[in-house]
Amino acid sequence: MNDSENLLRENPGKWPELARNLMGIGAGLAGISVAIGAFGAHGLRDVIDPQAMQLWKTAVDYQMNHALGILVLGISAVVIPEGRHPALRRSAIALLVGLGLFSGSLYALALGAPRALGIMTPVGGLALLAGWALWVVALWRR
Repeated sequence: MNDSENLLRENPGKWPELARNLMGIGAGLAGISVAIGAFGAHGLRDVIDPQAMQLWKTAVDYQMNHALGILVLGISAVVIPEGRHPALRRSAIALLVGLGLFSGSLYALALGAPRALGIMTPVGGLALLAGWALWVVALWRR
């Protein structure tokens, strides 16, 4: 059994701080996406039009998918050497910024924000792509 396998079996309190933080953030964002999705399905069903509801659903889907990605990023921080953690941290920051801009702008648009705010959606998408690319770089680096 190697050191990473031993670390996985040990108390999570001994896991790297980055791993614990990212797993907590990912789990928290996933829980929030469930709550926001339920709010949209039950609280907004008769308030917003079908197009706005589709924006809401897209925002919830992206939020949940990226929350799970951030959770896995945290798990990868347990097994990836700490020397690569700065790259993982940059990936997490890009994913979080992207998620805030992408899903946040869609939530706002669904609730009637000015259409000009829609420019933030593709910017958020680019940040999400950058986050995934930075994660790949962190994994492939030697």
